Amino acid sequence: MLRGPITAEGFKGQFSGHETFPLRHLWLRKAFDAVEGGRPRAVFTEPEAIVTFGVGKNMALSIRHWALACKIIEEDGARARPHELGLHLFGGDHPWDPYMEKSATAWLIHWLVAGTPDMTTTWYWAFNHLPAQTFDHDVLVGSILEYCRFRKWPRIADKTVERDVECFIRSYVTRKERSAGEDALEPVLAELGLIRQVAGRLYEFRRGPKPSLPDGVFAYALDDFWRRHAPAASTLSVEAVAYEPGSPGRVFKLDENSVVERLVAMEQVTGERIVWSDTAGVRQVLRVKPITKPYSLLAAAYRAENDKRRAA
Repeated sequence: MLRGPITAEGFKGQFSGHETFPLRHLWLRKAFDAVEGGRPRAVFTEPEAIVTFGVGKNMALSIRHWALACKIIEEDGARARPHELGLHLFGGDHPWDPYMEKSATAWLIHWLVAGTPDMTTTWYWAFNHLPAQTFDHDVLVGSILEYCRFRKWPRIADKTVERDVECFIRSYVTRKERSAGEDALEPVLAELGLIRQVAGRLYEFRRGPKPSLPDGVFAYALDDFWRRHAPAASTLSVEAVAYEPGSPGRVFKLDENSVVERLVAMEQVTGERIVWSDTAGVRQVLRVKPITKPYSLLAAAYRAENDKRRAA
């Protein structure tokens, strides 16, 4: 039986908005710059958008979609402005990653689009509800359409889901033959190596340890998942972190041993706010103190990555 946010009574899946374009490098920065200080949301749809973003009309709409999904911008009525996360990444005197060069950013973006189903339902479905490690394009489409019909979501056409699945796959799998121009730039998430093409329309998730995933990003994802999955609980089991829909283990495709290694490190990463416990065979993490500033975990991830680069 399915569990998780996709089963909530009021939830309705979203399978469009990206105009079939995977997220490209610098698109999020373009969106941030366009709304810095607050702008009408029409900045993405007005005729001047082609000049503002240096792309075609449909790509400008795609930039808006991804910027909203990745919490780089937010909209309030007819106005758009940078989200707090966008300000940390691209704004101020000491932005975390102004040109999206760091692995922490790609992993964070993956968590934002695959960890919740609100704007990127196919991404969430694929990482959290596909039972097999290998999957076929058509099987993925069919499983989503079957669930849409079960939920009786209106106005979701087969073609819409097919295009969404194509965009999902292109987000993680680099095409062997690419045309020149903007569309030839490698998608942001392809560098993570989470999915590989086996043959034709058959693909495989790469499950196991993820050396490039910073502990700070894992800690942020753990806290985010904990707040949604069991906000009142003071403990969280290894099984929940590894296997529950929307969990870090599922979204980052970590095996159970890798999840345990990450959880053991959380005491140091979170300043003893989350600690590891293995008593009488019960493996879990305890929330000793609340994490009141989740973005501080991400800040630590970027500091650690900067330190590694300096030491190299």
